[in-house]
Amino acid sequence: MSIRFVLPSKLRDAVDTAAADWQTNNADKVARFWRKDPTVWTSDGEEKWLGWINIVERQQKDQAAFAALAADVKAAGFKSGVPGDRSSSTGWKSVLLLGMGGSSLCPEVLSVTFGQQPGFPALHIVDSTDPAQVKAARDKVNLAETLVVVASKSGSTLEPNVLKQYFFEEMKKAVGAAKAGSHFLAITDPGSKMEKVAKADGFRHIFYGDPQIGGRFSALSNFGLIPATVAGLDTAKLLAEAAKAVVSAKLAPAQNPAVQLGLLLGTAANSRRDKITVFTSPEIYDLGAWLEQLIAESTGKLGKGITPVDRETIAAPAVYGNDRIFVYVRLTGTADSSQDAKVAALEAADQPVIRIEISDLYEIFGQIFTWEVATAVAGSVMGINPFNQPDVESAKIETRALTTEYEKTGKLPERKPVLVDASGIQLYATDAYAAKLKAAAPSQTLAGYLKAHLDQIHPGDYFAALAFLPMFPGHEAAIQSFRHKVRDQKHVATCLGFGPRFLHSTGQDYKGGPNTGVFLQITADHAVDVEIPGQKYSFGIVIDAQAAGDLAVLESRGRRALRVHLGSDVAAGLKLLGAAFDAALK
Repeated sequence: MSIRFVLPSKLRDAVDTAAADWQTNNADKVARFWRKDPTVWTSDGEEKWLGWINIVERQQKDQAAFAALAADVKAAGFKSGVPGDRSSSTGWKSVLLLGMGGSSLCPEVLSVTFGQQPGFPALHIVDSTDPAQVKAARDKVNLAETLVVVASKSGSTLEPNVLKQYFFEEMKKAVGAAKAGSHFLAITDPGSKMEKVAKADGFRHIFYGDPQIGGRFSALSNFGLIPATVAGLDTAKLLAEAAKAVVSAKLAPAQNPAVQLGLLLGTAANSRRDKITVFTSPEIYDLGAWLEQLIAESTGKLGKGITPVDRETIAAPAVYGNDRIFVYVRLTGTADSSQDAKVAALEAADQPVIRIEISDLYEIFGQIFTWEVATAVAGSVMGINPFNQPDVESAKIETRALTTEYEKTGKLPERKPVLVDASGIQLYATDAYAAKLKAAAPSQTLAGYLKAHLDQIHPGDYFAALAFLPMFPGHEAAIQSFRHKVRDQKHVATCLGFGPRFLHSTGQDYKGGPNTGVFLQITADHAVDVEIPGQKYSFGIVIDAQAAGDLAVLESRGRRALRVHLGSDVAAGLKLLGAAFDAALK
């Protein structure tokens, strides 16, 4: 891995000053960092969350456990859905990982980047409560030949718990109650609720996390290593790449790429360059999804934050304001080098660019550790605790209140729409914000209200589309289209998140960071719903409660938020919404 900073001189001088400060004026902060000294940050208990600093060394000592699991995955065989009968085939055919946030994003990067390995099962991630997406995941695999990984640090997170309940009952139907547990393994912290459930249900394996590692810093713990193992990746090689990053992260600041990166992130954020736009070679595009959570959830609090911008295509320099830094992670020999010239144009326009080159996909694991250190350093520069996430908890609390209310009354609280468009699409906002939009809208239509909403965007703001919809390619493409139109017309950063997964990622920054976001929440009716065994509510009710809870918290923080509710035909609704964007942006 190589890293190069191409920075405007003023920002370069500020980073150099910060590096000197870390080296001399504070009795060597790098050494204090490695001693887990909380005074590097805010002395708010940060030392309790620094188990990730030496996780690579500890994992390298546990190679035998990974080898044993890999052998078990390859040895399991099936005939008529009976584990252990190898006369028909060898090995699991699929792995379903049920998780959310830090428990699912690194495994998703592995699945997307490395694909299926010879002799090992295909790894699929289930990190949604949308009933159509849950059903699609169920229909994609033959459960009789599937290993299900339930990943939940606390064991109390709603999404993996309800997903486990559903898939365990489905597994019983596929292989019988007596054998269902042998198709499951858990990754959880010791003493968690999930550990108790796994033991009671006879899970095949239980692997433990480290309670001193928060979810978004857990990629090199068992929450990343166990999925890597069952997917057939070379764990020794990936840890060796991570170990190289560990060595370089112990150097003096001037020679330390991770610390230099963190000093840049923090210094830039303090000077209001508080959006980081991630470009990657197509072979490693999903790395940005993991970086989103790490950066946003770590820095977005106390009115401060670094807002990550992932999967924006590269535009001409004139489109961008002066509130961004750019990172380009390039794979040597990429099949698509067309981004090179576009990034060079940004550099020529005096935009700050971080160029990172990797020559092997396994170097991603060195990237993971480098960015973890950099994010922690940035938190120090910004004067925050990068290891807590108070606003993620607020959304969870609101969702629990709504699902509890549903259990009592059989319905979720209803709000009156501020507009029902001729197309049938409904709009929702607080009374005060609705009145503001109504007064500014050129017409009492979807396009009119949307124009008034987009006109609330000012220089230095960002636009975020928050879709509580199935994360299907067609839906994403439709939202990407109008997201880019907003960027090109308004010259601001844009974000796209699918709920509920972004609630455990960028949602922290959207609620706890600076009030610079203009939000469009997109919800829909459910053409199909899926019941959750043992619960009074369905997956459709859960995701509706999560959307309502998220909107309520955004509104309580004074965010500029508008909800668009589509019908049950999501594709048709998004087409209508796209046409409204075209009209609103004329």
